[in-house]
Amino acid sequence: MKIMVVGGGGREHAIIRKLKENPSIEKIYALPGNGGIAQDAECVAIGAKDIDGIVDFAMKNGIEFAVVAPDDPLALGAVDRLEEKGIPCFGPRQNAALIESSKAFAKDLMKKYSIPTAAYETFDDMDKALAYVKTAPLPIVVKADGLALGKGVLICQTREEAEEAVRSMMESRVFGDSGARVVIEEFLEGPEVSVLSFTDGETIVPMISSMDHKRALDGDQGLNTGGMGTIAPNPFYTEGVAKRCMEEIFLPTIRAMKAEGRPFKGCLYFGLMVTKDGPKVIEYNCRFGDPETQVVLPLLKSDLFTIMRAVSQGRLSEVPVEFSDEAACCLIIASGGYPAHYEKGKEIVVTDTAKLSQAQVFHAGTALKDGKLVTSGGRVLGLTCTAPTLAEAVAKAYDAAKGITFEGAYHRGDIGARALKKN
Repeated sequence: MKIMVVGGGGREHAIIRKLKENPSIEKIYALPGNGGIAQDAECVAIGAKDIDGIVDFAMKNGIEFAVVAPDDPLALGAVDRLEEKGIPCFGPRQNAALIESSKAFAKDLMKKYSIPTAAYETFDDMDKALAYVKTAPLPIVVKADGLALGKGVLICQTREEAEEAVRSMMESRVFGDSGARVVIEEFLEGPEVSVLSFTDGETIVPMISSMDHKRALDGDQGLNTGGMGTIAPNPFYTEGVAKRCMEEIFLPTIRAMKAEGRPFKGCLYFGLMVTKDGPKVIEYNCRFGDPETQVVLPLLKSDLFTIMRAVSQGRLSEVPVEFSDEAACCLIIASGGYPAHYEKGKEIVVTDTAKLSQAQVFHAGTALKDGKLVTSGGRVLGLTCTAPTLAEAVAKAYDAAKGITFEGAYHRGDIGARALKKN
């Protein structure tokens, strides 16, 4: 079978590695892929947002199944277009992807169907938004309504910060048209939990929980990033919390989307906060999280392609979805200056093969240039280690990081620290 995976980051690399375990898959194409993915799939220079190009390639090359992984092509209707051509896909159709591509839609959905989330107001008039933040309780969270590479969320401690956040989004358009409308919501307190789930629109199967580390610097300081590392499972996601999430959040969300005429098939990501009042939704994503995928999929014991095909066919209830009892840690190696200004084209050098071999190395921002592997993005590599305990997995990941480097490389030194303290 010939399949294609749309996307070119660490998430897609982790998906491709897992798909390769299925012997029925003869060929995997990655559109566009990256320098590291080229070791596991054939990379094709078609951008993830080039929907016409993606569809044309699929038709000309006999693609029998497609995995659309990133948010942008999902929001642009890539699955709709491919399915219209008779190509089965893993991923939601455009009208269901709205659950991520519009935060206002997602918040209104939760309000309508009594799904627990933070109190909020939505604004498309900057003056009204500025007036609101003058009296709203602090801290306050300002979110760009549309897609912003995971960076369109600003937690503001002061009114001045909140006003600047509103102006930067609505006036300066730092996130482009995604900031034309903003959602301003109450600040929730408690540990964060990420739960990815397989769903075919009827059945929902949560994957193992994880914890992302969004800030660029140790101690959760610095700018928000796309994620500097993850661990799984998340110790704050207890059996009791999981039960409440299934009853109050997961099933109600799937039923709400169906009731709205937007049945969701694919991977639905729940960003949760475990507050003193119980779990609440911070955000939905319409796809595998990145870098959460890099710790979750290495712990998946069941065959990923079998699950994906069952999701696309509405047969998820018929297939097993099992995870290892081990723990995992993914450490992101980033370019100096990320998520602000950073340089590309730095040669990636393996300094200790033995240390690096402890980890699965997922490539996020790499490229091949003159036969050498070089950096091509802010988040460059994800080093994932599994072990019987979280402490062992974390230690292995940091040891593995000693085996590879490039000019300006940096990583956080406290991935997993909060989870280990909880344990």
